[in-house]
Amino acid sequence: MKLAAIAFTARGLRLGEGLIGRLEPLGVQMSLCAGFGERSCSAAQWTEQAFAQADALLYLGAAGIAVRCIAPFLKSKLSDPAVLVMDENGRYCISLLSGHAGGANRLAGQVAALCGAEPVITTATDGRGLFAADQWAAENGCALLPKGAIRLVSGALLAGEAVGFSSDFPLEGPLPPGFTASPPPGAPRVWVTCCGRGDGPACLRVVPRAALLGVGCRRGVSAQAIEQALKDFLALHQWEEASLREVCTIDVKRDEAGLLEFCRARGLPLRFFSAAQLAGAPGSFHASPFVQSAVGVDNVCERSAVLGGGQLRLPKFCQNGVTLALALAPVRLTPPRPQAQPARRPGAKVT
Repeated sequence: MKLAAIAFTARGLRLGEGLIGRLEPLGVQMSLCAGFGERSCSAAQWTEQAFAQADALLYLGAAGIAVRCIAPFLKSKLSDPAVLVMDENGRYCISLLSGHAGGANRLAGQVAALCGAEPVITTATDGRGLFAADQWAAENGCALLPKGAIRLVSGALLAGEAVGFSSDFPLEGPLPPGFTASPPPGAPRVWVTCCGRGDGPACLRVVPRAALLGVGCRRGVSAQAIEQALKDFLALHQWEEASLREVCTIDVKRDEAGLLEFCRARGLPLRFFSAAQLAGAPGSFHASPFVQSAVGVDNVCERSAVLGGGQLRLPKFCQNGVTLALALAPVRLTPPRPQAQPARRPGAKVT
């Protein structure tokens, strides 16, 4: 995690300097900027850059400064970085933004523990020690769809109503309090799945990013052609695009402009395999004599998807010079559990 911090007083700067080395064992790389003095950085410009490049922001100063700085850049609770605020005396560390999906609640607890501060967590589910689906999804690298269902699930839990929970993948341990495998009709539901078909506005789909997309294509194919083929391929199988983790293909496509553009637009890594590696992929595949003569192996899309690290789930699909196949890597999820209530300093007031 990349944490960008800015301090507005000399005392706050010293507090930040003391955190840098101590956060590294927790996997947090921290940078620090002075927002005061002759060589100070502009808080507004710093915020704009940090919002685009960092996973979390820490304001060492007044909460009002942080609120005014971040206001122009807010987009979504599922995409905004975590934002923390700590007073210059290190008494309180406030989780201000993206407490669950962005990890601000967890990070506030870690920073507070290092400083002897009190973490200030205001999200209702955490305050009551209830399960937070958006934080659990973030911890497991899953996408959440649709966004509006998060509020319905959390609202039902807070009201003491039953919420359904089902999973297409194995889960260890019991369901957290408030969830049931047999919810009443119309109740909100959490569904762990890669299915591209929704189940109503009250169904929150937790989508593991575990799908390996194998791609074969003719020379010079456009990114638009690949995009359309993918859309039709996923619609045919009712599979969710948010599940895609990586694109795999043969190494002769290293300079295929359309494929490179397609992956870049989606932020998907692209992995290449040689013809010999593809030929050694385990399993039975749809063979093509033409592909064999062109690239030295009888199938690219299915074989590369399997070599990406999964089992073939969606077989070869052909459209306008593009072939696609999908394999699914093993999905390992941490057991769903209620949130731990934040520890308080001895003598701290509870409001």
